[in-house]
Amino acid sequence: MRFQYTLNILLISILLVFSAETVLAQRATVTVQQDEKISELLTLKKELEKENKLSSNYTIQLYYGELGQANAIMRRYRARFGSWPASIEYETPNYKVWVGNFSERLEADRALMQIKEQFSSAFILKPNK
Repeated sequence: MRFQYTLNILLISILLVFSAETVLAQRATVTVQQDEKISELLTLKKELEKENKLSSNYTIQLYYGELGQANAIMRRYRARFGSWPASIEYETPNYKVWVGNFSERLEADRALMQIKEQFSSAFILKPNK
């Protein structure tokens, strides 16, 4: 009798557990409404990551000063070198000409040796972007 009672309680408990799962289950539909600028920002972030602009790599600085001279240095660099990308960065009130985006210091040192032949004041830095 005691065994039968325990078996019935166990059987009822098992049935309750399995039936409660289906009875208490929730069903919902989620609709996400986001600003369309988020997609644009994600695309921009992917492009910057592709160009390694978000990482803390090494770069070579060729010039620091006024915009006219920075543009002249940039043209002179591009006429002689095509291996590494160059950009003009603005830091109030001056402009910088930066070359390359090297993940290793050794790569930057090798490039600097070649660049210094034409731009003697060039040096390596690790920008804080």
